[in-house]
Amino acid sequence: MKRPSLKFLRTGAHPPKVALLPDALFFARSFPVSAKATPAEVAAQAELALEGMSPFPAAQLYHGFFWAPGAECVLVYAAYRRRFTREQLVEWEGAALALPAFAALLGIEVAESTTLLVSSAGGLTAIHWDIWAVPAAVYFRPLPSEATEADRTRVKDELLRLTGGSRKVIELAEPIVAEVPARNGNELVFRAGNRLSVLPASWAAGMDVRDKAELAALRRAQGRDLLLWRLFIGSIAAVGLMLLGLVALVGEGAWQRTREAKVAAQQPVVDQIMTAQSLATRTNELSTKRLLPLEMLSVASERKPGTIQFLRATASGLYTLTVDAQTSSPGDVAAFRSALGEQPACAAVEVRDQRTRDNLMTFTLVITFRPEALKPAASS
Repeated sequence: MKRPSLKFLRTGAHPPKVALLPDALFFARSFPVSAKATPAEVAAQAELALEGMSPFPAAQLYHGFFWAPGAECVLVYAAYRRRFTREQLVEWEGAALALPAFAALLGIEVAESTTLLVSSAGGLTAIHWDIWAVPAAVYFRPLPSEATEADRTRVKDELLRLTGGSRKVIELAEPIVAEVPARNGNELVFRAGNRLSVLPASWAAGMDVRDKAELAALRRAQGRDLLLWRLFIGSIAAVGLMLLGLVALVGEGAWQRTREAKVAAQQPVVDQIMTAQSLATRTNELSTKRLLPLEMLSVASERKPGTIQFLRATASGLYTLTVDAQTSSPGDVAAFRSALGEQPACAAVEVRDQRTRDNLMTFTLVITFRPEALKPAASS
């Protein structure tokens, strides 16, 4: 298998390689077919027509056919294999298409009853169209290289008589060359002088004269090569995307490190701002809010049973009062706690460290007050 070339790296596209074989080696005939026939049916009919008109079996011929969808005739052409030299066979190896030179011009748009006279190194070829896009006849007559103008005129008149008369005659003396297709491989384009011949790829498939089995193997190999080439291009694209993603990750890591460095550099400033904010808040609390221990103790004493005695009271923050107390009646502690919990001013009441000794129980009472419930006592 040949390695795919890196032609996509070059500037400009290139025409396909086409082997144009001498018209002198081929004979051509036109046969009627149904206008509604499918390409497969036309190919089978062309094969049968070839067996009927040729003295040689199809296996000993290089042959092809030309047919346009809807046409009621097919042009079949063939050449005896032994008439080709080894050099000619080597020439068409790797070609996209191998066909007689006149067949390259069958895609020219012409009016009805038109004959195209094509000059070549070996002679003169006449291609005649009547009412269909497929030629009704193709004739070739040899001309020596030293032929005079009179000889050319005589051969030309003979070919026009064979075609049965033409309304229009077009003469082409320029060589036939393949051009770059405009539809990315969906057609083959040939030029001879100012005349352009466009052959759709679906038509050109049946026009190739090479051995059909070898041609099918070549098409499969080309399809495999194309698939591998596309996989190769896809792999390159995937690697490119991975590299692009890697570059993006590296760039994002560098950006993240830069951002973290900026945050670290600004952290001392942030800490100073937070400390200042905390001090300002504390100063505001001290200047606008007062500690009211007597008021808290007053609320706590309102529901105190006579059996409970407060020993010590301390304020924790602005709204929490811790009271150490004792009682000779342990059952009154739970009742006192419940009574305090029902007070609107109390947010939470908790009894801690209950201890009993010599029929005397000591405990700690932690009362949390609601801020809006504590009001400073009116001055007398």
